[in-house]
Amino acid sequence: MEVVGVSVDAELRSAMVDELRAAGLVTVAEVEAAMRAVPRHVFLPGVELVQAYGQQSVVTHRDADGVALSSASAPAAVAGMLEQLDVRPGHRVLEIGTGTGYNAALLARLVGPTGSVVSVEYLPDAAERARAALGRLAPGVRVVQGDGMLGFADAAPYDRIVVTAGAWDVAAAWWEQLAPDGVLVVPLRIRGLTQSVAFERHGDMLRSRSVEEIGFIPMKGMDAVAEQNIRVGDAADPDLVIRVDDGQSVDADGLAVAVRRPGPTVWTGVVWAMLENLPFWLASMPGFCRMLVSQEAVRAGRLVAPMYGWGSMGVHDGGTFGYLTLRPVADNPQVREIGACAYGPDAGEVAHRLAARVREWERDGGQQVAICVEAYRLPAADVSGALLVVDKKVSRIVVRACPQRPEPSSS
Repeated sequence: MEVVGVSVDAELRSAMVDELRAAGLVTVAEVEAAMRAVPRHVFLPGVELVQAYGQQSVVTHRDADGVALSSASAPAAVAGMLEQLDVRPGHRVLEIGTGTGYNAALLARLVGPTGSVVSVEYLPDAAERARAALGRLAPGVRVVQGDGMLGFADAAPYDRIVVTAGAWDVAAAWWEQLAPDGVLVVPLRIRGLTQSVAFERHGDMLRSRSVEEIGFIPMKGMDAVAEQNIRVGDAADPDLVIRVDDGQSVDADGLAVAVRRPGPTVWTGVVWAMLENLPFWLASMPGFCRMLVSQEAVRAGRLVAPMYGWGSMGVHDGGTFGYLTLRPVADNPQVREIGACAYGPDAGEVAHRLAARVREWERDGGQQVAICVEAYRLPAADVSGALLVVDKKVSRIVVRACPQRPEPSSS
């Protein structure tokens, strides 16, 4: 089917990229050209064209419980990671997580005939489907079915490694297979907070050159680490789900009692704005977690409304928990103040501790600072001046507060 000499899929593909460009979500000419050239719908058989060229992710594989195992990432996330990766003609690229194969096809366009792309997919069925689709559009891409944590040593070293699934650690193989001046882009989970980090190699350490908030389905494989979801209240319809990372222990029985023991809400005097970096100040607190708060519990008055519709960042401490909330500022209803509410026997202390950390974030620069991330192979030397230090299985992850980069001049 064609409209005025242009196929429907080409028209929709053009509209998809136009929308990304208008929103400032694709800015690099080479990435834009690749997204205009590669037909996304070919990698999504059975999906309506309008959905294939929409701005949302498309789940392609689920487990027996309906949990998403693989998906076609949202076009904005694809463009963002490709721009972080900075692929050049002739580069050797390793992709961890083939998924549908769409991203690998874009990579093939970017490296050109003198470069190479190897893509590793954990799910056998997904690997087979991606290999078939790529055979039509990018036959030079090598699809390997296996554990992405192991990379693919046969074609190493790589100028660029991109991980298109949420990773808990920087795997040993990625360290070993990255070229001395290479770039690794990975959606890295740090105390439950996932950021797409573009690491540059500097000898024995990796240092971020960009950090973006992009989430992905968690990796599968031998070293994958799952987050814990602790349901508080009715098992089928809990008031609260506390999501913790790094194998934290949680007093689930104590927290179930705490829900019935509301404490004070402490207001900080800090107004709500764009808070992308605030969670890292909170993540440095013992017991940091994310709390998914039931809207029914809020409507019934059992719990205070959280900062976001889904819930908020907070902390748990034995049989006490607390999280962030908001209220309108009296003289300006469009502005909201950040507060901390808490429940349980030590609610007052926990609420004051959370509120103090929010004030420290503002004192330290608030939105005027950016997050920088470093990675070291363990055992690593001590680091100083860090906001957060997290030791994983292979790597030590260090988060620092850095001055915001100035906005590029429009002139």
